[in-house]
Amino acid sequence: MAKKRPQTKAKRPQITQGEVPVVGARESCPCGSGRRYKACHGRAAAHAVTELVHRPFEGLPGECDWVALRELVPAATVELPLKGGLPEGVPSLTLATVLPMAWPALRRDDGSVLLGLQNDTASGDISRDLADTLQRALAAEPGTPVEGRRAPADGPRLQDLLDPEGAFEPVVHSGFEFWVPDSENATPEVAASLERANAAAIPTAKLTGVDAAYWCETPDKNHLRWVMPYPEEQLLDALARLHAAGRSNLGEGTRLVGSFRAHGLTVPVWDLPSGVGADDVEKPAAEFAERLATALASDAPLTADERRARGGLTNRQVTLS
Repeated sequence: MAKKRPQTKAKRPQITQGEVPVVGARESCPCGSGRRYKACHGRAAAHAVTELVHRPFEGLPGECDWVALRELVPAATVELPLKGGLPEGVPSLTLATVLPMAWPALRRDDGSVLLGLQNDTASGDISRDLADTLQRALAAEPGTPVEGRRAPADGPRLQDLLDPEGAFEPVVHSGFEFWVPDSENATPEVAASLERANAAAIPTAKLTGVDAAYWCETPDKNHLRWVMPYPEEQLLDALARLHAAGRSNLGEGTRLVGSFRAHGLTVPVWDLPSGVGADDVEKPAAEFAERLATALASDAPLTADERRARGGLTNRQVTLS
């Protein structure tokens, strides 16, 4: 048998984490460990990109509305303000729930930018993916869409790019005509996409008297879906107190049926009779908000009835993201 050569431990160059360049996954890691990049520093980089951010819109004005537009609202737009203002040649920046052909973003012929919100993202941080798409859209040639890609792990997030003092005021639309300035002269592909999107859109309206509450109409019954900013456990306790006391509805024939979890926030859902429209629940929703504020302030232990009510609400909770 061949003799084994004595192993000597050569001193490897020391490179700090911030100095390690990105190389191919199968190449030797530049840190000098002798392992492939994907099994060494590439593993940490990949983890940073894929690690799920529980509340990606936290810290942005209108966090609850960001969640609603991402998960619940078919057609809506919001004008977005950038830190330091819009760059030259970009007359406007608009967030849209969906864009034609499912484009992540679009730079229009006039230089304005549309940023799509309801798109698949490559990492676990929607905010970072959207920020990367936004930056590329601002620099794109007018008249071109922006394709999706994996955002750099150290890239900026929306919280770094958007003005924290700017208003976030969604405008809900009945269809997607906002896609093109002149829908009658749209290309055949965009016109077909527009027709399909309009046919699938559920009629939706945003309540004006409370924050982030959205009414929608379905063939069998209507619903109110209300994104709330409170900690989940505290909110479920408060809803259970009201439910057990028979004070969780929004008027005759309405019923609190459960909730969604979405991007770190809780979204209670009410069933409404088919004849109840958005205007009909404005006053009941404002009155419910007052009752909820009182219930949220209570720190008394839940009674047996309240615990049963809480269990029922928890069992009917669905996680969207």
